[in-house]
Amino acid sequence: DGHIVGLFLEHRVKPGLSAAATVHAIHEQGGIAVAAHPFWRTQRQRRSAPAHGVGWLAAELGFDAIEVENATPGFYVFNQLARRLNMGLGAAELGGSDAHIVDAVGRAFTEFPGKTPAALRKAIEMGETRAGRRRYRAVGLMRYAAWGLNHQRYVVAV
Repeated sequence: DGHIVGLFLEHRVKPGLSAAATVHAIHEQGGIAVAAHPFWRTQRQRRSAPAHGVGWLAAELGFDAIEVENATPGFYVFNQLARRLNMGLGAAELGGSDAHIVDAVGRAFTEFPGKTPAALRKAIEMGETRAGRRRYRAVGLMRYAAWGLNHQRYVVAV
């Protein structure tokens, strides 16, 4: 159904579950369920259905947070869709580098009051997070493009 991140888990969630079952399994152990890049099409979805990640399911699934900033070049439209989705949901907003190359580390980020995992958890639960993004330099974009050419299964066309 798309990519889901579980934070503060005690046990691994079995891969391959539906989005609903995954969110339930995360919540069952007291974890935080995050819709990661909710409008990005996965490989399976490109071949079989017009669905985009878990974005269209997010309102029904009870995510605690939505990744509204992903640092992958070319994700601008996906990020904007995620922000609009979250305006209606009111979940905590997160940013993630999704770094496949060194230049991507820290390009998208989450700000919150505090510095500890416990403070992050509380900020997510209270909706006190803010997602941000730093622009790439030209050389970083070129490196990402080179990486993408070598990993074409990840290159997504809108």
